Amino acid sequence: MGTYKYSAEFRADAVALARSSGRPVSRIAAELGVNHETLRQWIKTAENAERPETVAASVKEAEIAALRKQVRELEMERDILRRAAKYFAGETNW
Repeated sequence: MGTYKYSAEFRADAVALARSSGRPVSRIAAELGVNHETLRQWIKTAENAERPETVAASVKEAEIAALRKQVRELEMERDILRRAAKYFAGETNW
């Protein structure tokens, strides 16, 4: 991926602070010196990590996407073989 500017501990503390205080996320982010959208993303990621059904759903979605890609590749290969068979069947002079 890449290097992270903030440690995992800092991110966890920032998320905990944002959840526990009743203040807006943008104000907390400004106090911490973090972009407010970055803090919102950290909160969203933490919420998704706490729900195991979302992790399972994302794994299923990734598997479905990979299988759909494989189906497209196999259909393309099948079509190529059909065209080749048609071409060679028409070319023979028996």
